[in-house]
Amino acid sequence: MDPALRDKFMGVSVATLATALFRRGLRNQVIQGVHPVRPKGANMVGPAYTLRYIPAREDRNQLVEFRNPEHPQRVAVETCPAGQVLVMDSRKDPRAASAGDILVTRLMVRGVAGVVTDGGFRDATTIGALDIPAYHTRPSSPTNLTLHEALDLNVPIGCGDVAVFPGDVVVGDDDCVIVVPQAIAAEVADEAVEMTAYEDFVVEKVKAGTPIIGLYPRTKDEFTSEFAAWRAQNGR
Repeated sequence: MDPALRDKFMGVSVATLATALFRRGLRNQVIQGVHPVRPKGANMVGPAYTLRYIPAREDRNQLVEFRNPEHPQRVAVETCPAGQVLVMDSRKDPRAASAGDILVTRLMVRGVAGVVTDGGFRDATTIGALDIPAYHTRPSSPTNLTLHEALDLNVPIGCGDVAVFPGDVVVGDDDCVIVVPQAIAAEVADEAVEMTAYEDFVVEKVKAGTPIIGLYPRTKDEFTSEFAAWRAQNGR
């Protein structure tokens, strides 16, 4: 991922990105029901690398499967490129874990930018203490083999009711996770940076007692010149 583009996404919120995408007709990009295992105070940003689970079937999913060196879950952990985000389609079912602390630790050591599932993680407290952003629905102790079969790598998936294609930009903050289509990522990032600058200006004005009418959204000309002066003063 282009470092300059990554830096832009690091400085904007999921909420701001959602508005920028809504302007382009995209209404359903925030992954539903997913939140940080533990807030990190900094964004997770990276292209999506995907893993798809299907319902487990007893004749195919016993503990012996983890001895298979080609098991897709294990392969995903070892092949997700550094700087990318592993996104797992766990069918919105947290009754069995999508992964645990050992696998997430391996992702961290390999330089993966983050991990997202619309299911749950086992060892969630330990995962929350790791130096890697991780998002799930809730803690879950049973192994994924009890309910989920890892099947496909780096294919289009659905995660939390959102379509995720390999290479889409995944951004997570301390609230939630959003998916930005790869083809429009650069223009969305640019707009979000501009929106963030104005929103920071607005917050200062509101804290100082300014009413929001005409300020947010900006419909009064007086705020255009004030904002320009604020940007110059703050290097924004």
